Amino acid sequence: MTTKGATAEGTKRYAERMSAVAAPSHFRVQQGLAMSSIGLGTYLGHWDDATDKMYQDAIRRAIELGCNVIDSAINYRFQRSERAIGAALQQVFESKAASRDEIIIATKGGFFPFDSEPPRDARRWVIENVIEKGIARSEDIVGGSHCMSPGYLEDQLTRSLSNLGTDSIDVYYIHNPETQLESVTRDEFNKRIRAAFEFLEQAASDGRISLYGTATWNGYRQPAGSRGYLSLEEMVKIALEVGGEKHRFRVIQLPYNLAMPEAITEATQIVEGEPVSTLMAADRLGITAMCSASILQAKLTQSLPPFVSEALTGLSTDAQRAIQFARSTPGVTTALVGMSQRSHVEENLGAARVPPASVDDFFKMFSNKPL
Repeated sequence: MTTKGATAEGTKRYAERMSAVAAPSHFRVQQGLAMSSIGLGTYLGHWDDATDKMYQDAIRRAIELGCNVIDSAINYRFQRSERAIGAALQQVFESKAASRDEIIIATKGGFFPFDSEPPRDARRWVIENVIEKGIARSEDIVGGSHCMSPGYLEDQLTRSLSNLGTDSIDVYYIHNPETQLESVTRDEFNKRIRAAFEFLEQAASDGRISLYGTATWNGYRQPAGSRGYLSLEEMVKIALEVGGEKHRFRVIQLPYNLAMPEAITEATQIVEGEPVSTLMAADRLGITAMCSASILQAKLTQSLPPFVSEALTGLSTDAQRAIQFARSTPGVTTALVGMSQRSHVEENLGAARVPPASVDDFFKMFSNKPL
């Protein structure tokens, strides 16, 4: 097991060393860490040994090419993605290709992860492995699949630390907390998120995580008043009440890409009474924004309209252009891209050699061009 976590000194060292393969502006300093503008996601793929090995190779290659943000969730591929990351990083550290303080590891807890493969009877698995063991109560569980009670998060964090082979996770997200709003009232949700934040603040004080946040799909993209809507200002208010001015609720993740631009185009958030986009709200509230689904599970890797290549120059493939759109967006720190194959890593990280588009070039795509 590796000790400590990402540091300002370590990530700066990594960014400087990567100057041979990445443009300097590929790295952005957020929360004191130099974060690569392209991160590796580990959501997709079959739950088999062959995919595990592909991910390990992809992760090693990504680190060589300037990617120091690795994102996962305990339920991705039934815990296999976390374990593949742990195995890959162990190889990286042993080979001295990078050190632990240079790499930012992010993962999530909330959905039931099962173990290595889907169980024959999911309901029975939950009863035997969660409820009967006292990890969570049945009333804490929503939709038979989601829980964010402190006891459950404790169990999941402990498992993630073991899977990843580290004693500290740099960013720990509550995974799609808006799922809870499908079954509980807004008041009950706020009680549950407060309890979760209290647990995560303690985990941060204990050194098991550095920062925490919420990784969402719909929560920050929906208009206020929607059932699953999340107010970022309200999340920060709760974090302040729980952790004070030095609270560790500092990162959010939400989908953002050429086909799903709501994070910048829709004023879904209210900050100090003013309607603003999620990315603007995050900036005003001191929250780092990571975007998922940058190439929309490969749907944006071909046949993009000509105005995209006209605005985003210097790139050779539509996959790179889609990534460039996301990483060039004001307010986005890291564009996460699912990459389980070495060839995809090499293609996608090719975008890191090119500086992000200027603000003027970026907004050219919005001029009379519907996204």
